[in-house]
Amino acid sequence: MRRRWWQVLWRLGRRPVRGCRVLAIDPAGRVLLIRHSYGDRSWMLPGGGIDRGEAVTAAAARELFEETACRLAPVVALGLAEDPGEAMLHEVHLVAGWTADAPRADGREIVVAAFHPLDALPEPMSGKLAASLPGYVTRAKAARPPG
Repeated sequence: MRRRWWQVLWRLGRRPVRGCRVLAIDPAGRVLLIRHSYGDRSWMLPGGGIDRGEAVTAAAARELFEETACRLAPVVALGLAEDPGEAMLHEVHLVAGWTADAPRADGREIVVAAFHPLDALPEPMSGKLAASLPGYVTRAKAARPPG
């Protein structure tokens, strides 16, 4: 129903719908991927909508915590995502961060949340996302503040 509502708003020319995708990296260098309880159930990066007036990095940290109980520190904005996985969103920002927390799916929207090494990504997953993840991790490491 949410997807349908966003499509209606888009057709009516309403304000852009903004979202974020979160590249959460654990101490072993693995990336956190989730599967939704709805849609095609492919593995994807966690994320969600950005509230009006909310900073992109704050939205990413909030969405990740709500969906997986993982906290990010530090958090860096990497720009617009190349494979947002949400065709109805007008803009999807990619945010990266590091966490040592063990993911717990919220059991409502997210049914599975787990870390995966880049050389052993789960299926099914968008081929474009799988191809983009190594570059995303490289960009995140380059943007990570020292300390």
